[in-house]
Amino acid sequence: MAPAPLPTQLHADPGLRVVVDSGSLPWYPSPLPGVERRPLERDGGEVARATSIVRYAPGSRFSPHGHDGGEEFLVLEGVFSDEQGDYGPGTYVRNPVGSAHAPFSEGGCTILVKLRQMDPADQTRVVIDTGRSTFVPGLVPGLTVLPLHGFGTEQVALVRWEPGTRFPLHAHPGGEEIFVLEGVFEDEQGAYPAGTWLRNPAGSRHAPFSSRGCLIWVKTGHLDRVLAPPTP
Repeated sequence: MAPAPLPTQLHADPGLRVVVDSGSLPWYPSPLPGVERRPLERDGGEVARATSIVRYAPGSRFSPHGHDGGEEFLVLEGVFSDEQGDYGPGTYVRNPVGSAHAPFSEGGCTILVKLRQMDPADQTRVVIDTGRSTFVPGLVPGLTVLPLHGFGTEQVALVRWEPGTRFPLHAHPGGEEIFVLEGVFEDEQGAYPAGTWLRNPAGSRHAPFSSRGCLIWVKTGHLDRVLAPPTP
């Protein structure tokens, strides 16, 4: 049986709240053998504004290509590579608008990747091995933060929550996006185990906590500048 076609419109409106269990999604083949993806949000065909989990089989390679909208990724498992280096588990990378590379993975890897979502004025390439970086105290006891990048209102970080940590009710004027890496993240609307992707739109409010502790990748302040798809 032929695989289902990759959706071209999926959670494409940044003004809507979304919660996705990435582990329950099917894998869709890419144009290159050995490279598959689980789309979390997508607006477009093979060239799209997209957030995905991408899996490289051992020895797989992607053709040389450019990123006219930029690329941002976090290595979840294995080692991702390109002409500029090897990026092990926990490595965070930003390739700015106009960059190009030919990625591959000798031993296989899985990454969380965002495409075509960068400000063209943000031309800083970023490579951070988060496993060798130091977290700093957060705004409440039990919370520690590893800042990854900031540009304008956009802020990206890893945030570790010790068991029982609670954060007061607060708003996100520019929205918030979260991927749960370890443990269980929670708020008034539910509990989100590892592998969950959340998008809370601009203007949303919540009072998050973690009863058992967790580690999350979080981006804030960016959704109010993402254009929603046109109304049919």
